[in-house]
Amino acid sequence: MEKNQGAEAQKDPVQDSGEPSIQQDQQQEQAKQKQEAEKVKKDVGTALDSLKSFLSELLNIRHNTDEGNTREGIINDIPFKGHTAWILICSILIASVGLNANSTAVVIGAMLISPLMGPILGIGFSIAINDIDLLRRSMKNFGVMVVLSILTAFLFFEFFPLQDENSELLARTAPDVRDVLIAFFGGLALVVARAKKGTIASVIFGVAIATALMPPLCTVGFGLAIGNFQYAGGAMYLFTINTIFIGLATFLVIKYLRFPMVRYANSKKRKRIGQIASLVAILVTLPAIYTFYQVWRESIFKRQAQEFINKNVKAYKFSEGGFFLDKYTSLEYNEGEESVVELVFMGDESIPETVVETWKQQMKSYNYLDNATLKIQGGRNDEADRYQYVNELYEAKKEEIANKDERISVLETEVERLMKYAYNDVPFNEISRELQITYDGVSRIGFANQIVTDFSKTDTIPVFYIQWDKKKTSKSKKSDLNKIHKWLQVRTGNEKVEARQVEEE
Repeated sequence: MEKNQGAEAQKDPVQDSGEPSIQQDQQQEQAKQKQEAEKVKKDVGTALDSLKSFLSELLNIRHNTDEGNTREGIINDIPFKGHTAWILICSILIASVGLNANSTAVVIGAMLISPLMGPILGIGFSIAINDIDLLRRSMKNFGVMVVLSILTAFLFFEFFPLQDENSELLARTAPDVRDVLIAFFGGLALVVARAKKGTIASVIFGVAIATALMPPLCTVGFGLAIGNFQYAGGAMYLFTINTIFIGLATFLVIKYLRFPMVRYANSKKRKRIGQIASLVAILVTLPAIYTFYQVWRESIFKRQAQEFINKNVKAYKFSEGGFFLDKYTSLEYNEGEESVVELVFMGDESIPETVVETWKQQMKSYNYLDNATLKIQGGRNDEADRYQYVNELYEAKKEEIANKDERISVLETEVERLMKYAYNDVPFNEISRELQITYDGVSRIGFANQIVTDFSKTDTIPVFYIQWDKKKTSKSKKSDLNKIHKWLQVRTGNEKVEARQVEEE
């Protein structure tokens, strides 16, 4: 029994030693997992640091910025006199001709030589570096440039006879959110290119084309010349958008690059100038934000309205041959007022009121169409209503129709004039060969339409001129000439045709 107790005593320590062994294994496993987790964390941190370093090196523009040349370049482009004034006048005239002729290539050429960008960069730059004197000069030159540009365009379109609206002109009368984005990112690209050591000229030219400062001013002059203030206002709005957002982009980039601020000896003056610069920056930023917000809301309204039309209106099936005129859909967005979605239909079938009410309820599912008014034009059986619709459509397109009618009238007059000559036109080559074969001694033949008048009427007479060989006698010449005359009357079917003898030179 003592032996058994001793055996059990010997077994107990082994069993007791097994428990700490398991705990040690668990601790070692936990330590190993912790080390692996720390290693993964370290590897991830290293990868993120590497990515951050790569992106920093890729996108950093501060280390390659040429502050001195950038400042000098922007300041040198601000003055407006002498050569710059003539370049501006030439560029506005070229842009006006290009818009008038609906030529994109000519308009692009005018954008490339326009000096308008200089004062705009100067405005943004002067606000960013707290230079009130430079801001004053930039604003002054900018104002003079704008007035001169509009005046030049106005005089061109006032005295130039061709003043028809075209796509190049109308494209500058209704800015949207895309114009805001183009102006802002174009301004960013321009300032970044300006600040780089070794200015990227191609970027500057590209921004000049993309932001399109000159064409809107031309369109303002065009609108004033024809008395269409809606065109002028829309184009001026587009120009204002471009100006504000280019200036804002300039301000932000110069601030990011940490260009040194202008220091003033007088601390009070320095503080006052800083306050003025900050105020101007805010005044520039607020309209920019508001403008972007407005065009953004209008863009969403039109997108939702078009989505509603595509999904609901176009899906409607007419039973009696009616159809929807998508081309004449009118989407009118009015901030703070009632917006309008106007749909136009044609055919003998009217749109049931239940369908219209359904469409109105469907519009409420779009947050920007919730308070919009739905108007239906056309598609009714009533003859008076159909006549009224056609009359309204005619009045809406009256100016376009008038221009086309005028062109048609000019073309008809020209065709009528040319037909007078075509009436007396003859197959000269065939007749001349037949005369040469039929009558001996014909050495030369001529033809002309001769206009004659007896002062009571004017007429056009076809005349053939016959020249004979020297060997032919006078008697045979006269006899053959009479025969030729009668033959020509039959051959041409014109009793007025004449045959005349031409003496040798």
